Amino acid sequence: MNLTPESRINALIAGLDRIDSFEIFGRVAGIRGLLIEIVGPLELMEIGGRVRIETGAGKFVMAEIIGVTPEYALAMPFGNVDGLRRGMRALVTDRPSGVFPDHSWLGRVLNGLGEPIDSGGALGAGVNFMPFRADPPPAHSRRRLGPPFQMGVRVLDSFLTCCKGQRMGIFAGSGVGKSVLLSMLARNAASDVAVIGLIGERGREVQEFLQEDLGEAGLARSVVIVATSDEPALMRRQAAYLTLSVAEYFRDQGLNVLCMMDSVTRFAMAQREIGLAAGEPPTTKGYTPTVFTELPRLLERAGPGIDEGTITGLFTVLVDGDDHNEPIADAVRGILDGHIVMQRAIAARGRYPAVNVLQSISRSMPRSCDPEYWPSIQRARSILSTYADMEELIRLGAYRAGSSAEVDEAIKLYPLLDDFLRQGKEESTSMSDTYSRLAEIVGVSAT
Repeated sequence: MNLTPESRINALIAGLDRIDSFEIFGRVAGIRGLLIEIVGPLELMEIGGRVRIETGAGKFVMAEIIGVTPEYALAMPFGNVDGLRRGMRALVTDRPSGVFPDHSWLGRVLNGLGEPIDSGGALGAGVNFMPFRADPPPAHSRRRLGPPFQMGVRVLDSFLTCCKGQRMGIFAGSGVGKSVLLSMLARNAASDVAVIGLIGERGREVQEFLQEDLGEAGLARSVVIVATSDEPALMRRQAAYLTLSVAEYFRDQGLNVLCMMDSVTRFAMAQREIGLAAGEPPTTKGYTPTVFTELPRLLERAGPGIDEGTITGLFTVLVDGDDHNEPIADAVRGILDGHIVMQRAIAARGRYPAVNVLQSISRSMPRSCDPEYWPSIQRARSILSTYADMEELIRLGAYRAGSSAEVDEAIKLYPLLDDFLRQGKEESTSMSDTYSRLAEIVGVSAT
């Protein structure tokens, strides 16, 4: 990769910033599962600090301190613990944990530590240090939501219109089409940059997502962070932090960023594993208290910034057994600015994206919607609601035509609305065309 003189200077400055001001070390005293006990100068070992355990022959295992007892510092590894034993030297440094993102990262695929895992060579280093665990912008300083954000997906742009800087959750069970919906958004949404975090993904699905779902055009304006399900819990959690750190970098450059994470549930599961290993008591469904502390800290980092840039966040929630009231779904729903519910029954009928309009909501509506078309959206919702109430009777043939004018109209218009909500993976529709088509279906003219 050819670097300009300016890029070389920036890389040198970034490298100097990475030099540790001091170095201390302890020793591995014990290993229990994935929990490593380290003895040494505990007063210099802080929560979140990085430890490099030397395994010999120039090899090492990176770990993070997750707890401290009177006798030990408790650490968890980012990789495999095979080969570790008592007495190995554990180096602890005061260097803060973070990355130096750069615009050259667009089109690249990284692991949770910000290291490239594609064939694109070494990453360029920027000059701005972005910590992995940054604080959200102060509530009194951040800007309000921006103008409507075009997603290019009809069901979202019409019934669930959101604004720049809004945070939405996509709630669905496994195999309902979350990844395909994310790929449609990555290609079609009117954002400057997309940052995509694949947290706990199946290993075989990563290449499918990159090559088939995202494609070359989508990848060219995206940074993808990957931590597969076989990686340690610490790496899966780290990938989620890195996703927000990279998004914050582009936001601070004044860009409108689309940040997508699949999934928040697997981040919560990783934090549960870490908490249980550190000795936290399990609460609801085994989730530890820090899970419900870390969720808002992570999700609040998305949204409008203090300056011009924004992070529009879309976070998927893998609901356990299609139970939309399980603990993580319930907690995330209370943090975000709306929820998109994908339903298995709709997917089984072959309609994709399988979004249940009546159970989904955008908390920025009706402000985010074009006021001229708000009556059309209300009328369409009313028609869908009427049909849903009578659907069982209609399918059984128990409803007699002419019994209700509203039901008769719903039966007539429902196929048209169902076709409107159906959209192919390669298809994109502008927001204005979406509104016009919906108004034409329900027969409400824009004023």
